[in-house]
Amino acid sequence: MNNSFSMTLQSRSANESFARACVSAFAVQLDPTLEEISDIKTAVSEAVTNCIVHAYKEQILGKIYITAILTENNSIEIKIRDKGCGIEDVEKAREPLYTSVGGDRSGLGFSVMESFSDKLRVRSKVGVGTTVTIEKRICGKTK
Repeated sequence: MNNSFSMTLQSRSANESFARACVSAFAVQLDPTLEEISDIKTAVSEAVTNCIVHAYKEQILGKIYITAILTENNSIEIKIRDKGCGIEDVEKAREPLYTSVGGDRSGLGFSVMESFSDKLRVRSKVGVGTTVTIEKRICGKTK
C-alpha cells in the first residue's frame, strides 16, 4: 500500500497538535495499535516543536513542511522539514540533554524522537534548514 500526503503549516505552536493529529490519523490506514499511534504522535510533536523553537526561534516567519508515506512493508515514513537556521553540529544536537536555547528546554527532543521510532535521520545545513525523517514499522493489532 503506497499512499502519501503532504501539508505545509506556519511555525506556530498552535499547529503542533494539528500536525500530530493529521499524521496519526493518516497512519490509521495501517491498523496500528494505540501504542503505535501514541509513538507516532510523540515523535511528530517533538519534530514540529523543534522547528518552532529552534529553526525559527519562536517567530512566525517560517513554514513547516510535512510529508508522510505509507509503504509496502507496513511502515510509515514521516519527513518534517523547515527552512530555518539549520543545525551547526547535528551529532552534538542529538546528544541527550544538549540544547542550544537553554531556559526550560530539556534537550531531549532527538532522543525522544529516536526512542519512539524505528529509524531517525537528521539532515541539516546552516542557513538552509533541517529535515527530520522518522520511520515507524506498524505491527498492528492482532486479529
